[in-house]
Amino acid sequence: MRTLADFLRITPGLDEADTERLHLLVEDWHLLADLSFSDLVLWVAHAGGWVAAAHTRPMTGPMVFVEEVVGQEASVIFGDLIMRAARDGQSEHVRERGQDLIHERARLVRRSGRVLGILSIHDQLDSGRPQTRLEENYAGMGDELFTMVAEGTWPTSASPSGAHRGAPRVGDGVMRMDEAGTVEYASPNALSAVRQLGHQGSVEGEVLVQILSSLPREAGHLDEGLALVAMGRAAWRSDISVGGAALAIRAIPLMRGRVRHGAIVVVRDVSELRRRGSELMTKDQTIREIHHRVKNNLQTVAALLRMQSRRVPDESAKEALDEAVRRVGVIAMIYEALSTGFAETVDFDDVAVRGLRAIVEVARTSGAIDSRVTGSFGMVRAEDATAVGLILSELVQNAVEHGIPEGGVVRVDAQRTSADGGDDILRVTVVDDGAGLPTGFRPSRAGLGTRIVTSMVHDLGGQIRWDDVDPHGTRVRFSVRLRGVET
Repeated sequence: MRTLADFLRITPGLDEADTERLHLLVEDWHLLADLSFSDLVLWVAHAGGWVAAAHTRPMTGPMVFVEEVVGQEASVIFGDLIMRAARDGQSEHVRERGQDLIHERARLVRRSGRVLGILSIHDQLDSGRPQTRLEENYAGMGDELFTMVAEGTWPTSASPSGAHRGAPRVGDGVMRMDEAGTVEYASPNALSAVRQLGHQGSVEGEVLVQILSSLPREAGHLDEGLALVAMGRAAWRSDISVGGAALAIRAIPLMRGRVRHGAIVVVRDVSELRRRGSELMTKDQTIREIHHRVKNNLQTVAALLRMQSRRVPDESAKEALDEAVRRVGVIAMIYEALSTGFAETVDFDDVAVRGLRAIVEVARTSGAIDSRVTGSFGMVRAEDATAVGLILSELVQNAVEHGIPEGGVVRVDAQRTSADGGDDILRVTVVDDGAGLPTGFRPSRAGLGTRIVTSMVHDLGGQIRWDDVDPHGTRVRFSVRLRGVET
């Protein structure tokens, strides 16, 4: 199915500001659909006629269209409703559909006096019973928004859409206020939401900002942003917390021309969302603290091993302890990276550069070493990062100590590609310009470091290969399968 953006790209006469205006309407028109208990359809000019470019259904009442209407031409299902609106600026009729009566209205959508499209509203008539007070007030507020759409005064670029986390909808609770901020009507859910904050008096007939300012709070006054929203003067949203209760408040100023004559305020009890968010934040902070403590403990272990190494007279034992210190240090570096963010992933490009620099700085070589990392490792999950870090550290250490003991060049290149099943393939090459592999080199019979590397590569479902480089030097290439990182 084509999207609104697809239709707007082929609609003649629309500039960037026009398309943005129509996108704003579709992002926020759920308010109008819920208040009017109606299906909404946006029509744009196309091939000499009008085509349905977007459609939404109400969450507060029955839908009119079960089947999707996007992509259909107006004349197919609406007769001349849309054509009359295009000619006269608005149109309205009632049509029969089986046993139902469908009330349909259409008005132009304008920006700066120019016609951008047509908005049609479709709802089922129920003539068998009188309207309730809620239905009457919803319909009145819906009519006011419909008029503002036609005048081009709603929605505005400053108005927050439903995409914002926790943004209230009409079904969560809605109030109608006059220009002074006095509540003329409050839906049952709105009354419950306000009373959840601790207010036990009446709401209708009271000024909302005075109700909120009288609630017991840590601060004795409302912040300016919340006050403007609660007065219905700002087309924005704000939050208020009282004890363990929290309320999200959004205002839509009602305009006639350039004059504000009231506001619609939608509210939502977000206490549970806040509680869950607080729990998640606490868990994230706990995980960060665990990573930080693991890093500190590993650094303590490395320090103890380093002290022991200084007191061991046997050179082979001293070298073994120094190797252990380096390996523990690599793992500590991974946990340090994890402790600086909330995500359970590591920016491994930074880890690789830091690790390479650390090995070069302490290398026992008689000459200078030129080192560089090219390509990108990307973000690596915590469960894979330690193994990749140890593999890379061992290979670079071997290149520096055994390949170029008198100085030289060492290069690390990383390339990452997507694989089937959501995993990624990481291919890494470590090259030095030293003397090359020793005669008769066999990884299975090499030292502990080489055996560690081989084992970890196989654990990650990968392969590794050592080759000589022409005219001299050593190239080690390994590939491993990494678990994909969610974006």
